[in-house]
Amino acid sequence: MDKILIVDDDKDICVLLKKFLSKKGYEAHTADTGKEAVAWLKEHPCDLVLCDFKLPDYTGLDILQKIKIINSKIQVIIITGYSDVRVAVDSLKKGAYDYVTKPLYPDEILLTVQNALKSEVVPKETSGNKRSLPSINKYEYIAGTSQQSQLVQKHIDLIAPTEMSVIIVGETGTGKEYVARAIHEKSKRANQPFIAVDCGALPKDLAGSELFGHVKGAFTGAIHDKKGCFELANRGTLFLDEIGNLSYENQVKLLRVLQERVVKKVGGIEDISIDVRVLVASNENLRDKVRGNEFREDLYHRLNEFKIELAPIRERPNDIELYAYHFLEQANQQLEKNVTEFHEEALNKLRTYYWHGNLRELKNVIKRGVLLTQGHVFSTKNLPPEISNSVSSVNSPVEVYFNDAMPGSLKDVAEQAERKAILTVLQKTNNNKTKTAELLNVDRKTLYNKLKAYGIEN
Repeated sequence: MDKILIVDDDKDICVLLKKFLSKKGYEAHTADTGKEAVAWLKEHPCDLVLCDFKLPDYTGLDILQKIKIINSKIQVIIITGYSDVRVAVDSLKKGAYDYVTKPLYPDEILLTVQNALKSEVVPKETSGNKRSLPSINKYEYIAGTSQQSQLVQKHIDLIAPTEMSVIIVGETGTGKEYVARAIHEKSKRANQPFIAVDCGALPKDLAGSELFGHVKGAFTGAIHDKKGCFELANRGTLFLDEIGNLSYENQVKLLRVLQERVVKKVGGIEDISIDVRVLVASNENLRDKVRGNEFREDLYHRLNEFKIELAPIRERPNDIELYAYHFLEQANQQLEKNVTEFHEEALNKLRTYYWHGNLRELKNVIKRGVLLTQGHVFSTKNLPPEISNSVSSVNSPVEVYFNDAMPGSLKDVAEQAERKAILTVLQKTNNNKTKTAELLNVDRKTLYNKLKAYGIEN
């Protein structure tokens, strides 16, 4: 029987979740604070933790880190309000399996718990040991129709048949692992293992063991020899997500593996030959980390044989409808529903929302909405309030002038509106770029790219 720990300072939520999960066949326990949860986990085996992001003593990220140190195999699901989705998405980078938003719905909780308990933490599913999947592959790469998406598809087709290392760059949730899998599946190694490792979820003291393996007795708890991810991926592809989180020591070891094509287990003396293609991803600018002496420059150049950059979905709104219908079909299969279409107003809300968590957030919103939909049409009322009540540019037109000439395309209209908005905010902030980026809800890099693209002096 799987053991689940529920951590929330709201006793009513703890009681309700415990009763519900117990009826579903799980052994459920509760804790009111982070400290109580950590103490319990040190004394008891556990398979999954359902944890509120805001606790009296810890944040979700604090307790997530402590849980991974106690046992890196425990799956963690974060409970959060929708206004905190941005920080919940950050928790996914640190090793959480998923998040659910309040108000909580039993069917959504149960589905997320079931999926988490079926999933392995590290390494992820390999092509040599696949579980049966529904007809829609959960890792299927969907190429959008936007210019950015078409360029990514072109790069995948170009680079896949080679043996080159690739850096995949993009915000959290933009689909970096999907791109890595697409490269693998179009490569000569397609019939060999694909191993995905989230470096951000690896406890620092165990990262070397997970990547390179260890021999019996190498450290406390090493009761038998263990193969690392490089050995498991031999003749196949190894995908290292959030590569920037690797410690300096493990960066050195990784560089040696890439150069010499051998691994040495922690505590071992024997070199083991491996044949692995390495793909890596980061949501940070690795060049900046190199400049800040946080990432080895020689390792960066060794990995950067080719780079694929994924644009956030807010910058390619024409793709959102395609992805929304894809996730709608997935949710229908998972929840055994038959929602066939979106109301146009709901689609407009999806197209104009900011999407801090990109495709991952969109997928969760669609799944939750399908769960709530009565009938066949996904309407605005099935969206979280932060999206359904958001002010859409569709309903709030921006005054744009074209000197009495007709605009060449909708893209021209959007670019004019965007340029005008940036200039307006710059003026209000006395040309303060940091404040402007904050008010426009974009990062500084995106703002500087826009300034350059629109010829705005910076």
